[in-house]
Amino acid sequence: MIKRTTRLRWRRVFRRKQRQVEDMGIQAEERIERDFIKRLNRLIDVRRFVASWVLLFVFLCGALVWQFRILDHTFQSLQPTPGGAYSEGMLGSFTNANPLFASTVADSTVSRLVFAGLLTYDSRNMLTGDLAESWTVNEQNTTYKVVLKPNLTWHDGQPLTSRDVAFTFHTAQNPDVKSPLFRSWNGVKIETLDDQTVQFTLPAPFAPFLHSLTTGIIPEHVLKDTATTELRSSQFNTTQPIGAGPFEWSDVELVNSGKQDGEQRVGLKPFPQYHAGKPKLDGFVIRTYVSQDRLVEDFKAKVVNALVGFDQIPEALEDRDDIQTYSSTLTAETMSFFKTDSELLKDVKVRQALARSVDIKTVLSALGYPATVADSPLLHGQVGYDPALKQQGFDQAEAVRLLDEAGWKQSTSGETRQKDGKPLTLQMVAQSTPDLARVSAELQKAWRAVGVEVNVSLLEDVVLQDTIRDRSYDVLLYGISVGADPDVFAYWHSTQFDVRSASRLNFSNYKSATADKALEAARSRSDASLRAAKYKPFLQAWRTDVPALALYQPRSLYITNIPVFGMQLDTVNSGVDRLNTVQNWMVRQSLQPNS
Repeated sequence: MIKRTTRLRWRRVFRRKQRQVEDMGIQAEERIERDFIKRLNRLIDVRRFVASWVLLFVFLCGALVWQFRILDHTFQSLQPTPGGAYSEGMLGSFTNANPLFASTVADSTVSRLVFAGLLTYDSRNMLTGDLAESWTVNEQNTTYKVVLKPNLTWHDGQPLTSRDVAFTFHTAQNPDVKSPLFRSWNGVKIETLDDQTVQFTLPAPFAPFLHSLTTGIIPEHVLKDTATTELRSSQFNTTQPIGAGPFEWSDVELVNSGKQDGEQRVGLKPFPQYHAGKPKLDGFVIRTYVSQDRLVEDFKAKVVNALVGFDQIPEALEDRDDIQTYSSTLTAETMSFFKTDSELLKDVKVRQALARSVDIKTVLSALGYPATVADSPLLHGQVGYDPALKQQGFDQAEAVRLLDEAGWKQSTSGETRQKDGKPLTLQMVAQSTPDLARVSAELQKAWRAVGVEVNVSLLEDVVLQDTIRDRSYDVLLYGISVGADPDVFAYWHSTQFDVRSASRLNFSNYKSATADKALEAARSRSDASLRAAKYKPFLQAWRTDVPALALYQPRSLYITNIPVFGMQLDTVNSGVDRLNTVQNWMVRQSLQPNS
């Protein structure tokens, strides 16, 4: 039991502590009043001073962040990097990847990606080795020996040898195969000297022969047991192609199958053992469309990254700021071909007048984009091109004089010229494209100014080809492919408008013994200076006879909705040559240290 004195002592201690706590509370209140409340007004008075320091602190922090960003971009920048899938969209359909048969835009695209040739073209459009490591030609220019690169393989892992090369071109030579390349290889002897070496022996010198070696090579071990009559319809061509190109086959499928606007999708994947190095893209997709509107819509939605086969940017895309365009000059010419045996154009003075009445610069201004002027049957820079022998230029007064001299008279200005009561009215045909529609309108205007009336028919390609075959025109506005080599035999030699000719590419029905002899001699010479000398009589005859009016070199337009790095487009022989450097294409970017 606690004593009374002890309880009293604890009570006194508790009261003392209680008074101490109360005293401490009172002191705290006095200090808050003295040190904070009374000084708060002073803090408000110096708020501008405080705000200035706060702003300065924020500024310094922002400057520091900005400096780090600047330094980051000084030592790093967005640079192309491997990876990512890429897709192209085009009108038409995919039917055959085999390089012996490929003809449409889609076929040629798939074929170029899957197969590789002995030779290809570099960024300057010069021949360079693809599967071939080296090649030599004998003094007579009739024997070509090609050595393959070592360790070449097909997509299925089998070795690629000279036997595959010989098999490819022996197959092209077989008439039962019905390859478009048949005539190009007719009469060429093909031999394998060893696993790495193949030899071609020509029946006569032919300067452009090396360009024939850009055709893709097909595998003997896959196709040797396929009957030649069944090769065109083989599944190898459509669902199981095996090549040695930068991309290998993945799959093919129909999109919107059964619908009127059905599409095709061909998927390819990079070939790791490609001789020039594994492609930097993770995949390549080719999509074909029936409807242009559907193609453009998918391009807008980035279902496809590129448009192939367009001469102009579609109207629906003109206002978009995410469009990239890559334009290259084609080794081709758009010309106005005069049918030289036409009743109205058989007089050379009329043809000369038509050529002299056209200001080509005015015509080209209608295209809406810069175009390279053409003024000769040979292209600027090609072996044999001679500026002294180009076609005669614009001179409207001279055109009028020539027409008067030819007996085609005008009674009043602006009236169609007549001779023996017959009007000078020409029928001109061209393919129905925006470019040719504009050019034909300018030609029509220029010829009307000197009293020549021209009726223009813009035709769809199928109808146009029938018209060309029948030669149902006076004037044909058309584009021809010249190529990297200046051999234009097919377009101007008199044998090439004969109905027995396979191609009938002499659209002017031009006949000149001088031109024939010069064309024959030039294509048999490989020495550049000698070949140029042989072309001179042809150029002189062409300039005088005016079988056509050269206008411009058309362009190959490639439209994308993302940047494509590694694409090298300057001058190309065809639109598919955009793929010459496809193994180096990149579509991704990442921050990387600057070199």
